[in-house]
Amino acid sequence: MDFRKTYYVLPNLFTLSSVLCGFASLALCASGRAEENLYLAALAICFGLFFDTFDGRVARLTKTQTDLGRDLDSLADVITFGAAPALLMFKWGLTDFGYTGMLIAGLFVCAGAMRLARFNVLSRRDAMSGQKKASKFTLGLSIPPAAGLLVFMVIVSHNAGEYRLISETSTAVVVLVLSYLMVSRVRFRSFKELRFSLKTAGVILLVAGACATWVMAGFAKAFIFLLLVLAYIVLGLAEEVLFYRRRREQERKATESSVPEPPTLPDEEVLRELGAFDDDEQHDKDKA
Repeated sequence: MDFRKTYYVLPNLFTLSSVLCGFASLALCASGRAEENLYLAALAICFGLFFDTFDGRVARLTKTQTDLGRDLDSLADVITFGAAPALLMFKWGLTDFGYTGMLIAGLFVCAGAMRLARFNVLSRRDAMSGQKKASKFTLGLSIPPAAGLLVFMVIVSHNAGEYRLISETSTAVVVLVLSYLMVSRVRFRSFKELRFSLKTAGVILLVAGACATWVMAGFAKAFIFLLLVLAYIVLGLAEEVLFYRRRREQERKATESSVPEPPTLPDEEVLRELGAFDDDEQHDKDKA
C-alpha cells in the first residue's frame, strides 16, 4: 500500500477543520445574543484562522497541492471568514440598525466571496501563462485578515469587561471599509516570498520584544493581534498611496517589454480579472 496517497488527505483535513470552526461560530451566534456566546463564537473563528494558516503549508510541505484543495479552501473561507464574522458582527454591533444592519453584514459576505472568486481567476490565469513564482502582493485585502480584525474587536471588548467598546455606527463603518478593501484594487503584501535572513530575524525579534513588553505591561494579548492586523492594513494603504505612480510605471514597462499585445483599457482589465473573457475569445480579439 502506498501511504503517500494518504498525504493528499492531510491538507484537506485542516481545511475541513476550519469549516467546522466556522459552523461552530455560526451555531453559537444563532443560539442567542449573550456576550459569552459571542465571545465563544469569536474564539471559534480564531481556531479557524489557525487551521487555515497551516492547510496550505501542509500541502506545500507534503507536495500535495491540488485544484480540489484550492477550491475547497476558498469555499471554506467563505463560511469561516465570511458568513461567520458577518453574523457575529450583526449580533454584536448591528442589530439596532435592523434590516440595514443585516444588509451591511451581508455586504461583507458578498465582498469576501467576490474577493475569493477573483483570486481563483487570477491564480488560474497565472498558472496557464506559466507564471509559477508567487507574487509579493495580493489584489485586494485577503478575507482572513479582514475577518481577524472583526473577531479581535469582539475579543478585546470581552477582555476589557465591556460588551462593545465602539459605537454601532463605528462598527458599521469598519465593516463597510473592510468590505470595500476586499474588492478594491489596493495591493497588500502576501509575505509568500519572505525568506529568513539577518534583516528579517531582526524585525521578528523587534516585534516579538514589543509584544512581550506589551504583555508584561498588563495589556490584553488579543489587543496585540488587533494592532498587528491594523498595522498590516495600514501598511497596504500607505504603500498604495506612496508607490502608486511607481507601480503603474513598472506595470507599463512590463507590458511593453513582454510579448506584443495590444494594451487593454482599465475597464477591460478589470473585466479580464473577473474572468469575463475566456482565452479563445481574447485570442481572437488580439488577432483582430
